[in-house]
Amino acid sequence: MRARFTQSFKIQAVEKALSRSDATSLREVSDSLGVGQSTLQKWIVKSRNQEFESISDNAMTSVGHITKEIRPQDWSSEDKLTMVIRCATLDDEGVSKLCREQGLYLHHIQQWKQDFVSGAAVSSPIKDRSDARQLRHENKTLKKELNRKEKALAETAALLVLQKKVSAIWGNDEDGSQ
Repeated sequence: MRARFTQSFKIQAVEKALSRSDATSLREVSDSLGVGQSTLQKWIVKSRNQEFESISDNAMTSVGHITKEIRPQDWSSEDKLTMVIRCATLDDEGVSKLCREQGLYLHHIQQWKQDFVSGAAVSSPIKDRSDARQLRHENKTLKKELNRKEKALAETAALLVLQKKVSAIWGNDEDGSQ
């Protein structure tokens, strides 16, 4: 029997997939939701193409809202801190309402608060992504250079071994000593 998921569940699943950290894979998100990875990928494509139907405002807005708004991982550190401070003064119902208005979930606010307390939220994710891209490029370049140098070292070692064998067999005629 094929599982049927509500529109609200699909939207929340897409939001969770889009707001995952770089350390979390799409497979881990799909496994935690009990949804196939390919199904979750199809939902993400549909949300980007704004093909999900609108659902009632009480539950949540359409996925078009999710893709048009800034994703939680794209918020600047300053905006995250402002949101954490705003939520600190509200009761649970107020926090939920504010989160819905901003296209967030309560777990985003809790994670941001934890990041600020632990000191993990020091730079914006956009900068982190560009830094990561630059570091990957540098890593690739260094690996190529290391590989080239290892080959040169291996070739030099082989030549030295051959030179010793030639010297052992033929003697040192080059010096004129024998």
